[in-house]
Amino acid sequence: MSLLEQTLSNIKPLDKGAMEAARERQNNLTKPAGSLGVLEAISIQLAGITGNVINEVDRKTVVVMAGDHGVTDERVSAFPKEVTPQMVLNFINGGAAINSLARHVGAKVMVVDIGVATEINHPAVVNKKIRPGTANFAKGPAMTRDEAIQAIEVGIEVARQEADKGTQILATGDMGIGNTTPSSAILSALTGKPIDGLVGYGTGIDNGVLDHKKRVVEDAINMLKPDKNDPIDVLAKVGGLEIAGLAGLILGGASRRLPVVIDGFISGAAALVAGRISPESISYMVASHVSVEPGHRLILEELGLKPMLHMDMRLGEGTGAALAMNIVEAATKVIKEMATFEEASVSKKNGE
Repeated sequence: MSLLEQTLSNIKPLDKGAMEAARERQNNLTKPAGSLGVLEAISIQLAGITGNVINEVDRKTVVVMAGDHGVTDERVSAFPKEVTPQMVLNFINGGAAINSLARHVGAKVMVVDIGVATEINHPAVVNKKIRPGTANFAKGPAMTRDEAIQAIEVGIEVARQEADKGTQILATGDMGIGNTTPSSAILSALTGKPIDGLVGYGTGIDNGVLDHKKRVVEDAINMLKPDKNDPIDVLAKVGGLEIAGLAGLILGGASRRLPVVIDGFISGAAALVAGRISPESISYMVASHVSVEPGHRLILEELGLKPMLHMDMRLGEGTGAALAMNIVEAATKVIKEMATFEEASVSKKNGE
């Protein structure tokens, strides 16, 4: 049995008994039932994930998968792909937005080179390179099916290793110049939706480049004909290595009963792939925010996830997910630290 097959077999339904016990405790805390909204829902979801009513998520890890994209040869991005390794080193040196926000929420940032086009020789970078960037999917498949599976399994391995080290919650982060293009292609291929409403400005291209980007994606899908019923085929033909790695991270986290906080559009594309591979894995996902990239809202709708934050963010790196980790932790504090009506000697309702 392959690592992917073994992982899928270990993704189990949420613990309904623990969820009911958490719901009952929430209803007995000193507040009107349901009055803390999403905080209550998160604590109940966490109970289902871990099997425990009371949980802690103070050991947090943001995994930033980094990879390059051959489709940048089509000039679909405002930045050259040389920025990818430069930003990886910025992550390592603690100078990026994700580093600042991770420090704010007390999370570790783990950087994985799964497909950067140049060699990065730094002891703080986890080297899991499958190949030096994907091929240009405007000319042919981005990668082979075996490479897509290898990339998924890299993410699974990272999730398992982090779980073994005591991580209690994972967040998805990405780095890869041009990666809104494969994310848009994945979304269109998996949903059959027309490309026009799915492709956004990414890191700041103008209208002329946006129209060109749409044509590149549409032409590639028509040429490669990815099978919408086979998410790995979609990944291989029009995806990215870091997207595949993040899909694996989500599956691996679910197999170890860890909550996984999903970031923006790129992470969303990975979540959609993971959800199509294993619908059960969706129960382990926590949607952090909704990106201004137009396709992200559709991804969340497809997955049935409600984002917590609406902040006009579109950076990636795991920035939105890091912020949301604080909200998840707040949910654990409420259910653990609030008194029940009985403990506080507070009357519940008339006649109770």
